[in-house]
Amino acid sequence: MVENTPKYPPVPADDLRRTLTTAQPDTDQTLPHIGLVGDTYTITVSGDDTGGRFCVVDMHIPPGGGPPAHRHNFEETFILFEGEVEATFRGQKTVWRAGDTVNIPANAPHQFHNASSKPARLLCICSPAGQEKFFAEVGVPVATRTAPPPKLDAKQQAEFRQKATALAPKYRTELLEKA
Repeated sequence: MVENTPKYPPVPADDLRRTLTTAQPDTDQTLPHIGLVGDTYTITVSGDDTGGRFCVVDMHIPPGGGPPAHRHNFEETFILFEGEVEATFRGQKTVWRAGDTVNIPANAPHQFHNASSKPARLLCICSPAGQEKFFAEVGVPVATRTAPPPKLDAKQQAEFRQKATALAPKYRTELLEKA
């Protein structure tokens, strides 16, 4: 006798408690714009919007900007919309250009830096979510998607690094000396 049991579980019912998320980072002043390491990160989709599955961050990286070497226990995908950045992944240097999509595997050391004379714009997708909460906790609010964060003197930079290093483990992240 052939059993009519489905081979795969059915798709769950629609969760009507979840809503459509639409973000307009250039005009929506309710979105969090966060100044961090000289860059401005706008949270367009938070983990709260996706049941913790992923978050989306619109990144404005001015010339000279970019995060220090780090690694984290989640996947991170970048889609570069404008400009170019120099990246280091497991010690290998490459250049990402507008139109590139790059996935950083969980736990891999990496960093990127805008060495050009024009701003770069990246969309960053982290899965699972959580990185957006780290950015919010260590960064400072700024007015718009492209507003620069306040300049930090050497003492403030050291205080920021100490704060970020202390909070990083809470968000499954480790700051490194080299990528």
